[in-house]
Amino acid sequence: MSIQSQTVQTSTPVPSKKSIFWIGRKRREQMGKVLAFSMLCILGFLYFFPFYWTLITALKTDVQVFQWPPTFYAPTPQWNNFVEATNYIPFWSYMRNTFVICFFAIFGTLVSTTLVAYGFSRIYFRGRDIIFLIYLSTIMLPGQVTMIPLYILYSKLGWVGSILPLVVPTYFGSVAYVFMLRQFFRTIPNELSDAAYMDGANDLQILWQIMLPLCRPALATIALLSFIGNYQDFLGPLVYLTNQDQWTIAIGLNMFKNMFSTQYQLMMAASTLSMLPMLILYFFTQRTLIQGITLTGIKG
Repeated sequence: MSIQSQTVQTSTPVPSKKSIFWIGRKRREQMGKVLAFSMLCILGFLYFFPFYWTLITALKTDVQVFQWPPTFYAPTPQWNNFVEATNYIPFWSYMRNTFVICFFAIFGTLVSTTLVAYGFSRIYFRGRDIIFLIYLSTIMLPGQVTMIPLYILYSKLGWVGSILPLVVPTYFGSVAYVFMLRQFFRTIPNELSDAAYMDGANDLQILWQIMLPLCRPALATIALLSFIGNYQDFLGPLVYLTNQDQWTIAIGLNMFKNMFSTQYQLMMAASTLSMLPMLILYFFTQRTLIQGITLTGIKG
């Protein structure tokens, strides 16, 4: 029996240091993935909860809104709050004004940004990089510094009280969008442009027939970011739009808060409706948005 037990003990494999290290490394990677997934779930809940609370409050009655302790569900959903919210203020008129401004602003941003970014990335001239650095440094200038001079300028031009101060500046390019699109242009091989030059094409033909089809993800990203910025803009319309018929949805919701501060359920219903375009846009274009942002930062 002693000989057999000794034989069994000697035949048991002893794990090597390399296998022990591999098992420990694999466990650490699994623990890291579990921890990262848990943190993402917590952050996702924190980001989703405000929207959930807004929607639940929009479905409550005025008594249930002030109930204590608060309930995290609507016992009797009041779907008519959404209809009443759009009747309390000219909601759809404000949405129409907002989309009109966004449309012209996106068009101006795409046209000006494409031309400027192509010039800084593909057209060679003396002092190009220095001029681009000076142009890029203007991004550090806060908007509060230029607000009063711009207002005086637009007032002398007679633009105050119209959407021109909100739309016309987009046709002169945006520094951040120019930088993003320039980075994307620099990822396109120069051989394509050189071959087009040899075939007799000019810069506009190269831009229209070669560059624009290749930079659709970047252009889509710029259009999305421009829409988000103009849709959520509150200060610009507040300063320049003096006529109530031209107000955007951001100013309209603020007026709703001032006039009907006790009707929280209607205020939350109007806020939920105003968030729907942003949510729908994000769910349908998130892949394009991520792809465009990723590709614009490949090459410096």
